[in-house]
Amino acid sequence: MAEKISDETPNPETINDESPNPLAPSNDEESITAHSKDQNRKKQMTCLLYIILFAVFQTGIILLFVLVFMRMTNPKFRVRSGSFIDTFNVGTEASPSFDLRMNTQFMVKNTNFGRFKYKDGTVTFAYKGIPVGNAMIEKGRVGARSTKKVDVVVKLRSNGLSLNTRDNELGSDISSGVLPLTSSVKLKGKIHLMEVIKMKKYAQMNCSMEIDINSRTLGNIICE
Repeated sequence: MAEKISDETPNPETINDESPNPLAPSNDEESITAHSKDQNRKKQMTCLLYIILFAVFQTGIILLFVLVFMRMTNPKFRVRSGSFIDTFNVGTEASPSFDLRMNTQFMVKNTNFGRFKYKDGTVTFAYKGIPVGNAMIEKGRVGARSTKKVDVVVKLRSNGLSLNTRDNELGSDISSGVLPLTSSVKLKGKIHLMEVIKMKKYAQMNCSMEIDINSRTLGNIICE
């Protein structure tokens, strides 16, 4: 007995409905894409933050440079005090002269944020513009925003004065009991900041003072 062969053909719509759609994205693919976008966004934000921080840092460095380096000033060098211990010989109005030995204290004041290194220098003491004594200042250093005291013994003698100056001016000053003097020097050096920046500066002195003959003291010290 022959088998009956079905002549029914399959419905194309039914076949299409049962087949999976290869173009439809799965949930895993969507999750990976979203995560990747989130990571990229975070990287961009981090990069932007670093750029902002670097810009702020650079601005701070520039401000520090302007406030510290550009405003560096010359240190001050002054006569602070003086005393006479052993030699104090002063003539008379009729025979004017002087031979003094003064223990002088100088002051170097540095107001900068870097230390000041200075070279050797010679302080010149003068009477009426004529040198009467010298003080040798050895090279040294002053810390940042600090003051250093330097003690030097100075010999003051009237040997170099002209006869006219002695008779007319020195005699009159001895009679009044006051010897006016001036001191001057220019100490050359450099301001050292953070061992990187070095700027040439100098400490200049222009002082006037008076020696009281009767009390044997140095006073009325005025420095520019």
